[in-house]
Amino acid sequence: MADKYKAVVYTEYGDPGVLRVVELDAPVPGPGQVRVAVRAAGVNPFDAKLRAGAMAGVIPTEFPAVPGIDLAGVVDQVGEGVTAFSVGDEVLGSAAAGSYGELALASVDTITAKPVGVAWEVAGGLSVAATTTYRTLALLGLSPGETLLIDGAAGGVGTVAVQVARHRGLTVIGTASPGNHDYLRSLGAVPVAYGDGLADRVRAVAPQGVDAVLDASGRGSLPALVELAGGPARVVTIADQAADELGVRATYGGPDEVPGSLADAVALVDAGVVELPIARTFSLAEAADAHRASEAGHVRGKLVLLPGAR
Repeated sequence: MADKYKAVVYTEYGDPGVLRVVELDAPVPGPGQVRVAVRAAGVNPFDAKLRAGAMAGVIPTEFPAVPGIDLAGVVDQVGEGVTAFSVGDEVLGSAAAGSYGELALASVDTITAKPVGVAWEVAGGLSVAATTTYRTLALLGLSPGETLLIDGAAGGVGTVAVQVARHRGLTVIGTASPGNHDYLRSLGAVPVAYGDGLADRVRAVAPQGVDAVLDASGRGSLPALVELAGGPARVVTIADQAADELGVRATYGGPDEVPGSLADAVALVDAGVVELPIARTFSLAEAADAHRASEAGHVRGKLVLLPGAR
């Protein structure tokens, strides 16, 4: 059994250049945990915000830190009291403390079985997008027939949110760069361009107004989104730290999580109801490039690290 493993770490806040691949002592699962040999690890904008120190006031980082939340892989060790999973099981979900490595620990309540028909890179990029989608839709409390505006609809969270919302009978308007408008149409959303004049463009396609807004972008549109929703009560952001100033609910997980959401989302993916396009894959050594691509924006779908890639 491995006593060392390779992982991406950073020892200080900074730009993507602070990310390095090093050898670490192999982690040992505690009670209620499993150790996963990681086949794929999703890259999320949140990972880059943590690395840059943008969330230091909310989520302090203990160095050296291994980035990453999303993972998919094979259970290779189980902790005390674990009966739901065994060595050799293929799983996906969220890491307990960093997924950008050959190994990662995960609590059994944050993982679920990976269906045979779901590709590793899709499984590895699904957890955050799926659980965030279910969490934000629950907070917004939408009913079939209502209209949801998603700002940043072509990214990982936006892609899943559009499809789940449509599956639930909602009309969806999604913002994206013009190059992603056909993509949004293919998912069932009405596309509009983001940026100055957003409110007028949304009103042009939805003269009846919108019932709720999910801000998955965090690029400064929150005042316009609040205006479109008729106030902050039915706006939720996962990306804008100016939320408090506008009275908008910001959610990053924790008590807002919806039990069973990951397994439910995986079933929709396995059934072909929800698709998660993979924009690009990277090796561990290319983690900095993955963060640069994430921070540049305009990503269609998910960026994923493949720890076994060279």
